[in-house]
Amino acid sequence: MKLPLLKGRPLALAASTLLAFAVNQASAYDLQNGNAPVELVISNVAPVIFQDISGSAGDATLVLRVTAQVTNAWYDASAPYHPTAVGVYSRIPNRPASESVDNENINIATLYASYQVLKVLLPQRLAEWRQILVDAGLDPDDNSTDLTSPIGIGNVAGAAVAEGRLNDGMNQTGWVNEDVHPQPYADYTGYEPKNTAYDLKRPSKWQPDVQRKGLGLYKVQQFVTPQYANVEPYSYDDPERFSVPWPANSFAPFKHRYKQQADEVLEASANLTEDQKLKAELFDNKIFSLGFSAVFAAQSRGLSLLEFIQLDFLTNMAAFDAGIFVWQEKAEYDGVRPFSAIQHIYGDQPVEGWGGPGEGTVTMPANQWRAYMEEADHPEYPSASSCFCAAHSQSARAFLGDDMLGFPVEYPAGSSRIEPGLTPAADTTIVFDTWTDFEQDCGQSRVWAGVHFQAAVDESLALCGDFGDMAYDYMQSLIDGTAPARGPSQPLNDPATYSNKKWW
Repeated sequence: MKLPLLKGRPLALAASTLLAFAVNQASAYDLQNGNAPVELVISNVAPVIFQDISGSAGDATLVLRVTAQVTNAWYDASAPYHPTAVGVYSRIPNRPASESVDNENINIATLYASYQVLKVLLPQRLAEWRQILVDAGLDPDDNSTDLTSPIGIGNVAGAAVAEGRLNDGMNQTGWVNEDVHPQPYADYTGYEPKNTAYDLKRPSKWQPDVQRKGLGLYKVQQFVTPQYANVEPYSYDDPERFSVPWPANSFAPFKHRYKQQADEVLEASANLTEDQKLKAELFDNKIFSLGFSAVFAAQSRGLSLLEFIQLDFLTNMAAFDAGIFVWQEKAEYDGVRPFSAIQHIYGDQPVEGWGGPGEGTVTMPANQWRAYMEEADHPEYPSASSCFCAAHSQSARAFLGDDMLGFPVEYPAGSSRIEPGLTPAADTTIVFDTWTDFEQDCGQSRVWAGVHFQAAVDESLALCGDFGDMAYDYMQSLIDGTAPARGPSQPLNDPATYSNKKWW
């Protein structure tokens, strides 16, 4: 059984299609022949991510936390059904080959493992996580830990992943620095922006934007989860082993460089094409770009259920581990975004750029220029999306053995999120023939969209494939059974030891 329409569709259509599929298929779900991780788990979890974590799936740190842990749970629950594989957080004995000849045992184990992780990660949705098991004809109250049964294997594996990641540095419980009223995922590093949303005192540094959140409602940005830089990686030991060069072009005293990179963003904005708009929206949505491209690759190549789980966990792990490094560098350099630099350079002088939905290219005062996509809630350098895509693509290339992709994304006329009813003018299909095309367009889309300078993209693409290679090497050690066992992370005793680095 294949999930329909995974080859494409914009965000809103994708979410509604997944949800409709879950409702329509639940009563007759085929555990023996289906792919429960895709058809039951993704179809229910993706809409929740869109609603509870990020309306545009752009708040990547928490999106990746959910997807990495859920796919980790799938992997740990399926490992016993492989001849040699071991789990990341669970070391369950491998089952006889006769038990993995069809998908039923693997599907059951992954469903229970998903439940154990999701009820810890997103407990406010407990009723929906229970319903996933009910829809598959399973009992969510079956707490068996029998390691000869798929239910017991799933429960033990999922609980081990949830426990293993609970205190990994992300402040999931919210108790770090709080004696009462915990604040999950709150910053404990002491990060403070050098500029306010209303005063750019230091034009080399990040300025929080003021963003519209509803009719008459606005918010001032905060650096989302700066403590992500302190989170325990899967595939390497210490993010301080890696670095990107100092962003000299963003150093305001270097006036020529500072202006040149701002002018490059203005030029891209003034010449923004329909194709570039659609790609910018696609790559801003991490579920649809990263997540669905991996599912498509598995389906189009006819991977087995076990192989799909390995690929999906691998690509999520690669992006998750890459993000830890990116957040380290973002906190280190605290780089200014294009909108601040453009306003700083030109003030109320006229510039050309995208003039808003349906307006095309217009001449406007520079202090009224806006990016096509809203800036994410963190400093500019290096580009997180570019790094995620490079790590994701390289890990997939390594696992699949070549660069071929062929991922088509269909956009009905007028289905743009930014320019609804207007873009695209006609039904459009964008095809990413290779993983290289995918990662290159992902990076460039951040410049086209006006949210990154070129150097932030280039440096991420140059380095972040390494995280894909490290994730692949770690995955191979898990599959061949040589990976060392790892236990749960310990709670932070002294958050002060994790304070952000300071720079010029």
